[in-house]
Amino acid sequence: MNIAAIKLVASDMDGTLLNSQHELNPSFFDLFHQMKTKGILFVAASGRQYYNIMNRFESIKDEIIFIAENGSYVMYQGEEILVQAMEREVAMEQVVTARSIDNSFVILCGKKSAYIENDHPDFMRHVKMYYDQYQVVENLLNVQDDQFLKIAICDFAGSEKNSYPYFKNKKDSLQLKVSGNIWLDISHWMANKGRAMNVVQKKFGISIQETMVFGDYLNDLEMMQQASFSYAMENAHPDIIKAARYLAKSNDDNGVCIILQKMLSEMNRIGR
Repeated sequence: MNIAAIKLVASDMDGTLLNSQHELNPSFFDLFHQMKTKGILFVAASGRQYYNIMNRFESIKDEIIFIAENGSYVMYQGEEILVQAMEREVAMEQVVTARSIDNSFVILCGKKSAYIENDHPDFMRHVKMYYDQYQVVENLLNVQDDQFLKIAICDFAGSEKNSYPYFKNKKDSLQLKVSGNIWLDISHWMANKGRAMNVVQKKFGISIQETMVFGDYLNDLEMMQQASFSYAMENAHPDIIKAARYLAKSNDDNGVCIILQKMLSEMNRIGR
């Protein structure tokens, strides 16, 4: 494998490119512009809402590819590359189940907006962190005129142990992702970051051998399989560390940028 042959780099956001305070290291932007001069495409791949991720990269938003909502929605330069929405009836069925879980709150993630029916302060702190466009509605079951990309459950009792068991019997018909300590995401069975990456690779004619990815949690698992250069962060879930070929320093040690600098240095060394 040749790191100097990379043409596509994708990184998860929380726990990966962002530090524990959810901040983007300023050095990333210089590295991005260096990658751009070498013809390398960059993908921001996250469980976050598209509008939220886009605003994180305001100055370069027209130059990068966005994989949002865990692979349900892919955008580039205002063009929808992939929309993998659930049927409305299926989405609403999951909302009903999610409402029954103690210590948890439900977000109905539409393409146009996110929808919530509870404005508890602790919950709203997390909503505002990951969703830039949201509406508080009286009843999620009455939301119309949107495509539903994901049901996100904010579970303060712990998503892996508390929420996941309510849906594990649906694992063959829906995409279930424990995407953080307090997050469980439910999507169309075909929606994941790996498939989204495959769509991007086909669109731009880029191979797995020419791809580098970074991730830290279980919603990054399929993405690891789409790159020869797959990096788990030191702070990653054990299953991601096992799935990845390489290990990067933690998100608080700027691990992604360190690897990108090494890649660019090797390209400069050989004159690419």
